[in-house]
Amino acid sequence: MEIPYTVKPRPDTGLYNAKVGIWLFLASEVMLFGALFSSYILLRVGADPGTWPKGLLNVPLGTINTVVLITSSITVVMAWVSLKLNQFGRFKLYQAITILCALAFLVIKTFEYRDKFSHYQILKSDSTYVDGHMHGASYVGKDGAVREEHRYRGLTFTESKGTEKIEYTLKDVTLNGFEAKELAEINEPHPGHKHEHTNITVPAADIKKIGNYGPWHNTYMAIYFTLTGLHALHVIGGALVIAFLWGPGAKMWRTEPERFTNRIEISGLFWHFVDLVWIFLFPVLYLL
Repeated sequence: MEIPYTVKPRPDTGLYNAKVGIWLFLASEVMLFGALFSSYILLRVGADPGTWPKGLLNVPLGTINTVVLITSSITVVMAWVSLKLNQFGRFKLYQAITILCALAFLVIKTFEYRDKFSHYQILKSDSTYVDGHMHGASYVGKDGAVREEHRYRGLTFTESKGTEKIEYTLKDVTLNGFEAKELAEINEPHPGHKHEHTNITVPAADIKKIGNYGPWHNTYMAIYFTLTGLHALHVIGGALVIAFLWGPGAKMWRTEPERFTNRIEISGLFWHFVDLVWIFLFPVLYLL
């Protein structure tokens, strides 16, 4: 039994089935991201002065990712046009570039995430702050021996050595960063001012609170990871579909070239939406 309207347009909509489906799906995606962007606006407007970070993200990396995604949008269109011109080899080339762009975007985003998880903030007992990247932490065992770690492993941690369990207690933490009397000095630095970074060691007794810049750090980081993480999942999903149609799914070109071309168009529409979301995310999160 042949499925109707996989190539020819439906008389009621003027579109073939897959295009009707993708537009309905994208409408739901608009509502999803629209709700998240609305939440961002409300949270930012309602934030107390000095609590909303500015200039925290890496603008050059964000700019590179923007260029990468715009390039991928162009290659997606060129791949579809190549099929329309019956140039299957060019289609393979352009879609390969699209897949490489998707991988490049995800790799760059991974470096950004890694930077945030190694970026720590310490609230000291005198209500001042130390902010910077983790340089190392010292722990003391039961026998009094000091153990140096290149990461923060909590206030205490236990390791097994044979049948014996050794407990280590935090001695101090060293950050490569700067000290600030108020949170506003960190979140809202004066335009053009750059803090001089040095290694600062804080004894465990002086630490009131310590944590990295993960989604639990503050409201801004929570919505940053939510929006960019959800967007990254869409990039992964779109790249997987494009990769399938570039590889095993390309066999359809031999038997049903028009239907295969339509599939490329549908995957391209989704990819354009993913790119469009980033076009909004970049200025909102990185520049404003």
